Amino acid sequence: MNLKLNKKWIIIIIISVLTICCIYYILLREPPKSELVELGGLDAGGIDETIPIQEEEPVKTEEDRPLIMIDVKGAVQQPGVYEMPEDARVFEVIQKAGGLSENANELAVNLASSIQDGMVVYIPLKGETNENPFNSQSVVNNEGSARRKVNINSATSEELQTLTGIGPSKAEAIIAYREEQGSFTRIEDLLEVNGIGEKSFEKLSEEITVK
Repeated sequence: MNLKLNKKWIIIIIISVLTICCIYYILLREPPKSELVELGGLDAGGIDETIPIQEEEPVKTEEDRPLIMIDVKGAVQQPGVYEMPEDARVFEVIQKAGGLSENANELAVNLASSIQDGMVVYIPLKGETNENPFNSQSVVNNEGSARRKVNINSATSEELQTLTGIGPSKAEAIIAYREEQGSFTRIEDLLEVNGIGEKSFEKLSEEITVK
């Protein structure tokens, strides 16, 4: 009787040991968590669908912007020549010059007008004519509106015809010349265009640029 009981317990112990060994074997076959995480970033075809993070472009500071020279004259607190970013506006130039004086004719100036290198920003006095006494490359003209020099390398026929003494035929001659000979390198090259002599050039030389 005791022998039978011992055999029974031996069989139970053997079955228990085998069961435990099977459980451990199954657990050891599971992939590590790190592998599961890596597999989670892949689709069924094994292609990584992770979206790359795009780096933001650095914001340009005022020091990074190209500088140009502007001559500020007239009714401002501190007239003079100032360095300004090339995309600045007239009101920023006036601020740089200390602001308008008490007797400035602010209504005659287009404060939102853009600027360009070598421009004269002239602020007239109250009661003074709006005409710029220095040159035509100013933010003030006879109508009190913005006026800039005409780039003869890129101007259209209509823009060229706004120049003193330039009509449709001369405008087309300028365009034909630059298409055949290339861009003008200096404003004096305009004298090479048929129909434009010394007198015509003198009248419009202050109105043009090749920049």
